[in-house]
Amino acid sequence: MCLGIPGQIVEITDEARMMALADVSGVKREVNIAPVLTGAIEALIGKWALIHVGFAMALIDEEEAAATLQALHDLGEAQEALEAMAEGQKALRQDSPASEVQA
Repeated sequence: MCLGIPGQIVEITDEARMMALADVSGVKREVNIAPVLTGAIEALIGKWALIHVGFAMALIDEEEAAATLQALHDLGEAQEALEAMAEGQKALRQDSPASEVQA
């Protein structure tokens, strides 16, 4: 499964190599903007893009970026809850008499 994470292009770092700095949830990382470059490179500053393995794969609007970030946050919370429930189930099985070896 491929997952694109929304990031905002905040700076062009190397025009010749088509590299820019993207802010991805507060973490800044350099990404290649060639896949989304259709006009002037400076026009990408402030735009939102789906970032995947160091590439800006598609431009999205701010509303879609916010909704995607919220969904990813919710999935993270759901995953943590599922892991906690699994640990609880595991502990219950270990404490149950059925899990003890009968002599």
